[in-house]
Amino acid sequence: MRAIPRILITAPVSGGGKTTVTCAVLGALCRRGLDPVSCKCGPDYIDPMFHRKVTGIPAANLDLFFTGPDTLRYLLAESAEGCGLAVLEGAMGFYDGIGPSGTASAYEVARATETPVVLVLGGEGCSLSAAAVCKGMAEFRPDSGIRGVILNHVGEAQYRRLREMIEKETGLAVYGYLPEMPEAALESRHLGLVTAGEIKNIKEKLASLAEQAERTIRMDALIELADSAPELEIREPRLPDPVPGKPRIAVARDNAFCFYYAENLRLLEKLGAELVAFSPLADERLPEGISGLWLGGGYPELHAEALSGNTAMLASIREAVRSGMPLLAECGGFLYLHDILEDAEGRPFPMAGIFPGRAYPTGKLTRFGYVTLTAQRDGLLGPRGTACPAHEFHYWESESPGEDFTAQRPQSAGHWPCGCTDVHSYAGFPHLYLYGNPEAAAAFVKACAEWRQQK
Repeated sequence: MRAIPRILITAPVSGGGKTTVTCAVLGALCRRGLDPVSCKCGPDYIDPMFHRKVTGIPAANLDLFFTGPDTLRYLLAESAEGCGLAVLEGAMGFYDGIGPSGTASAYEVARATETPVVLVLGGEGCSLSAAAVCKGMAEFRPDSGIRGVILNHVGEAQYRRLREMIEKETGLAVYGYLPEMPEAALESRHLGLVTAGEIKNIKEKLASLAEQAERTIRMDALIELADSAPELEIREPRLPDPVPGKPRIAVARDNAFCFYYAENLRLLEKLGAELVAFSPLADERLPEGISGLWLGGGYPELHAEALSGNTAMLASIREAVRSGMPLLAECGGFLYLHDILEDAEGRPFPMAGIFPGRAYPTGKLTRFGYVTLTAQRDGLLGPRGTACPAHEFHYWESESPGEDFTAQRPQSAGHWPCGCTDVHSYAGFPHLYLYGNPEAAAAFVKACAEWRQQK
């Protein structure tokens, strides 16, 4: 059994202020020297970047589509190792998940981890109805775990009125509020917030949120709530043995390529890999001594001109891939490997030329959601039939999207061919979650080690 002080911050709907409140609470906890860690429910990459800007620690993703409850609890415990308190942030609305069932919702994560839940509720334009929403959310499921509320976008006078009504009508604790803070607003883009690295004054905004939380959120009561969370039974998942030789894998990390699950990175290291960061934007060549390459997702379309202009790096990557160096390329990384990448204005820019044709904007969300990938041929991740959970979201499309996998929607008949693989590579729009198939991760690391030996 393991004691992990923890709370989960959620909201009735998307856009309710979860990330703002989570960052404010994390900042206040840091100022108190409590060494918090954060986790994000669901497959989101961007919110954890904001968490990390506050704590300095990579945030985990906890997702019950990607893993079962035992592995999810293990990943929570692993992330919280050495930290004083864990703050989990929900995704979408609290009960929203896959289809009408709500599978993989923040509610299911809270239930699987027995985590006390705090609801973020916008207080603008409402009075007694705020109590009705809180009561409905808390009682919709008898095991909701909702213990209290933080009000968002209210002033002190309105907060006092709403707190009295909510506590009287629902029995829930009201843990404070955040007022309107335009100076600390976090800008949005398609699929959510802009990345934390793109906001020049991000440190000032996060510091302002932390200061406000100390003034208007009842931090002592929140900490007491976190301390009340029951101990968890933690079972370590069975993983493949580490690959000998410690192969070095280059991982693209900059403003163009920044979408990585922290658990994927840790898993590759557990399986024997050494990860080496590099920048396709700023560096002229791949790191020395590598035997594998990982081009993750991000927003290469926003940096198409700069990426295209770095011809030395494009040549270095082209040479490595064509030599058979093992490759993972997900979404943005896949776009980067095309002949041409068009930016948002449709301007064409030459790229690495590994995959033929154009990658181009569609003006709409082309794919969005969970999928299970099943290989239709032998490849880098394993033999035909190898399956791996993944998440796909993109506004750009490809003239050569591949057909080496079948992507299957959960709880749906929807499926389509996608992705490219051979014994050296995986490339496609879906982002893989490697704890969903650790053997596939081990196959990648093993291929890197073998490639180095052949050289």
